[in-house]
Amino acid sequence: MSWSLALPPTAPVPSASKYGDRYIPSRVAANWEVHFHSKDESELSSGPKQKTEDSNSGKNRSSLVYSTALKNELLGARIQKAPSLESEENQSPQPCGPTKRNLFTYSPNTFRWRPEIGSEMSAYAMSPISKSSQTLLTTVQREARIIPKSPFRILEAPELSDDFYLNLLDWSRHNIVAVGLGSTVFLWSATTSQVTELCDLAQEDDAVTSVSWTERGTLLAVGTQKGVVQIWDADAEKRVATMEGHSGRVSSLAWNGSQISSGSRDRRINQRDIRAYPLQSQRWLQGHKQEVCGLKWSTDHRLLASGGNDNRLLLWNCYSLKPVQKYTAHKAAVKAIAWSPHQHRLLASGGGSADRCIRFWNTLTGQPLQHVDTGSQVCNLAWSKQDNELVSTHGYSENQIVIWKYPSMTQVAKLTGHLYRVLYLAVSPDGQTIVTGAGDKSLRFWNVFRKACAQKESASVLSLFTRIR
Repeated sequence: MSWSLALPPTAPVPSASKYGDRYIPSRVAANWEVHFHSKDESELSSGPKQKTEDSNSGKNRSSLVYSTALKNELLGARIQKAPSLESEENQSPQPCGPTKRNLFTYSPNTFRWRPEIGSEMSAYAMSPISKSSQTLLTTVQREARIIPKSPFRILEAPELSDDFYLNLLDWSRHNIVAVGLGSTVFLWSATTSQVTELCDLAQEDDAVTSVSWTERGTLLAVGTQKGVVQIWDADAEKRVATMEGHSGRVSSLAWNGSQISSGSRDRRINQRDIRAYPLQSQRWLQGHKQEVCGLKWSTDHRLLASGGNDNRLLLWNCYSLKPVQKYTAHKAAVKAIAWSPHQHRLLASGGGSADRCIRFWNTLTGQPLQHVDTGSQVCNLAWSKQDNELVSTHGYSENQIVIWKYPSMTQVAKLTGHLYRVLYLAVSPDGQTIVTGAGDKSLRFWNVFRKACAQKESASVLSLFTRIR
């Protein structure tokens, strides 16, 4: 028996222009948009089809950037600039001609990714995407936010005082808006739109001059014309404490845990703990020469900022009866005060009709940062919880609401609608909506900020309520 060995045919020797034993399809020269959207003769004769609502609603900027990146990686399009939404919607695919072409063209060259020199500095240095896609992803800008120019809700507020120095509006953590109208405090639920009368001081021949919710949103402090501070339980609709001591009206209030700070026309600030007897826990702070019309605690609850009709902005701590910092750059009453939630110890303040400026202070060093002339009396300030933006409400002479981008202080939007000075401002618990009150006896609700992201609770083995046993 003889054995024969069958040898395979000799493989062709690859030439210098070939890099493999087979052809790799190159999609660079192929117009995929044309082939994917090509129509048959019946569709061409009947006219273009209308796009469905689902396809229109499904197109957004993120999907356009994603599809552009796919074109770069799969088709070698080398697009480095993100297309706009309008250009994509207006671009219609050109119909194919009568001649049929192959979808793929073949080329002996095969593209292989190689890291570029200096690419370690890029956020996509370890990613095998092309340089065009890296440029595309790093230069994509966020889509411009559209702020409605009109309020989405208007409520009548009869007897809302047209007084620059009062603070008659606040929004609780439980989505309840408290407003002082004359001698009465009303509660409006943003969830159910129900209105509740909390208290009426007419029998005591008194009037409401300021309101302020606790951080937990269950207790409401009410300052009165006679210099009294009342603490009310909103859920039980019951007064739990009455604190006297001021010889003038209480025009400003600020909570710090269980401590309530009250500023009065008697030029003094009183700090009291509602858990203790008022005479045992009160601290009197004296530094202003006229009515104290603005009070705000810092985000870390260590500094209290107070503004007065004496054009002064003072800072107090928990250990001294004298102000630790004094700012005297404003030329009018300082009512608008706001601490930044994004930058530690950054304070913003606004001046009255003779000043019209928003000023920023670095309270760590005690130095002024910058200021901008708004052209109108600054009544209130509030920071966005999500972005580095703040909103200001104004009085004489434009009665406008302005959203600013910090630190450039460029105007993001300018809202008008109130007929009188926008004296009162409160922010919703989600940070998206503001409510403004003016001398035109109305409350207006505006969507001005992006909704704050909910903070997820970190998983911990010590937490017994985050796991299913």
